[in-house]
Amino acid sequence: MRIDQINVYKVQLPVKGGTYRMASDDVDALDSTIVEIVTDDGLTGWGETCPVGPVYQPHHALGARAAIAEIAPGLMGAEIASIRLLVKRMDERLNGHGYAKAAFDIAFLDLLGQRLGVPVSTLLGGALVDRVPTYYSLIVRPPDETARIAADKVKSGYPRLQVKISGRNLEEDVAIVHKVWEAVGYKARLAVDGNRGLTVAAAIHLDRLCHAIPFVFEQPCNTMDEVATLKGRVTHPVYLDENTEDQNAVLRAISLGIADGFGFKVTRLGGLTKMATMRDLCAIRSLPHSCDDAWGGDIIAAACVHLASTVEPRRFEGAWIAQEYIEGHFDAKNPIVIENGHIAVPQLPGLGIKPEPGMFGQPVATYAS
Repeated sequence: MRIDQINVYKVQLPVKGGTYRMASDDVDALDSTIVEIVTDDGLTGWGETCPVGPVYQPHHALGARAAIAEIAPGLMGAEIASIRLLVKRMDERLNGHGYAKAAFDIAFLDLLGQRLGVPVSTLLGGALVDRVPTYYSLIVRPPDETARIAADKVKSGYPRLQVKISGRNLEEDVAIVHKVWEAVGYKARLAVDGNRGLTVAAAIHLDRLCHAIPFVFEQPCNTMDEVATLKGRVTHPVYLDENTEDQNAVLRAISLGIADGFGFKVTRLGGLTKMATMRDLCAIRSLPHSCDDAWGGDIIAAACVHLASTVEPRRFEGAWIAQEYIEGHFDAKNPIVIENGHIAVPQLPGLGIKPEPGMFGQPVATYAS
């Protein structure tokens, strides 16, 4: 089974229900890059990478497609058998740019799973559950509105809520944390997400003004060095998210003891293969983490869920997917959907989804043997 053709598609994903607001940016539509790999024996594998604009991370859609253009010609004729060898081949074509390589990595695993007749979760070590919990992201809104939505999402089955803060005055952030806690209490676990937007002083103030409310503090400050200064000065557990830009960053955070858990993104860490290594590293230190991605459709959602199913449940913080914020599905027959705050793990070979033929239109680039 060798790579015969690679097609690259550009897909616009408008945000359903209005602007998605974070500390770093306001997003109205996302530019997702889809990779289709066709083999010489007729199998098709799919991958996806969808950065949340150009400022959330050092990733952007044009960069993904430029990186793919460097990598794709060197993959022509490659055998889909050893994922490690394919990763090595990509690294020989381009240094870095893991978020672009992740789309290929996901597609490779999709193809290998189809060839072997097993789900991707099996290739990643084996599923421990048949459905995984997700969590709802409460974007930056006024306190009362945020609390109302939080209560509604808990009623619909979400076991965890992520409360986005920063980018405004500290008093409003403190009010939102208190309002959400009053609305849901112990009915859901809370993560208060600064998205790198707080100063060290503001993070310490918020921690103390909300000391009686149980939550994890997710990426409160911009740099890992800033986060490191919070150790011993805040009472809430601190999770790293945006700072985990590659495997070395995760290893550094663990070795320094500055992270009590992580918000992991599949494409940010370079794909499922590399993220599985971080999963195992966290297991050694009993560090909880999520299995998310920045954005995207059913392809990246399926990838997140497959990996999520292999994480020990007591250390698992949820698999965030963008389904609540986008219209429709790439695969209407086998969509990745949230039901009662959980997502069923696909059981079909490979990723378990097949985009509808022609739904992405004409490729923006094609590479062939």
